[in-house]
Amino acid sequence: MRTLDQIVALPGGVFVFLSVAALLEVLGDSFLQSALHRSSGLARVVPFVVGAGVLTLYGTVVNVPRWDFGKLLGVYVVFFFICAQLVAKVRFNQPTTRPALLGGLLIVAGGMIISFWKG
Repeated sequence: MRTLDQIVALPGGVFVFLSVAALLEVLGDSFLQSALHRSSGLARVVPFVVGAGVLTLYGTVVNVPRWDFGKLLGVYVVFFFICAQLVAKVRFNQPTTRPALLGGLLIVAGGMIISFWKG
């Protein structure tokens, strides 16, 4: 547990950590989506169990470090959005739309304000 606190304390460590957390959450969600909408019968069991396991790992990992939860959760949304767009394209062959890009720019702008505004 102390190791995760040390990683988060490093310059850039938070961004690496949040990127990994976002990737875990997005992949877990994608497995659950596959289980619910892209398979049937017993074929649903494997992606459902994998998705539940990955989401449990995400939830555990993201809550172990001691950090400013409200501030970092706001920044985390940026990483989640970027990972979600990448997984949608790579795993489900879904293109990123103009509204999603514009909304994503607003999300990134919000994350930058939360991260860098002093005061």
